[in-house]
Amino acid sequence: MTGGAALPRAFPWAEAMAFGLGRLQLSPRDFWRMTPRELAAALGPTGPVRVPLGRAALDALMARFPD
Repeated sequence: MTGGAALPRAFPWAEAMAFGLGRLQLSPRDFWRMTPRELAAALGPTGPVRVPLGRAALDALMARFPD
């Protein structure tokens, strides 16, 4: 099969465990009782992080659209 479809990526268990047991300091019992939705919420938002406008960028935007 030579199709362009990529295989699904395996779940990153090592990273999830490092985050839950290390950074969040969950007990193994609590970590393994989490639902996937709870783990996703603990990991935080996905996608690019948006940085708020700085003062200069805000001033430039206000000058460009003065209404």
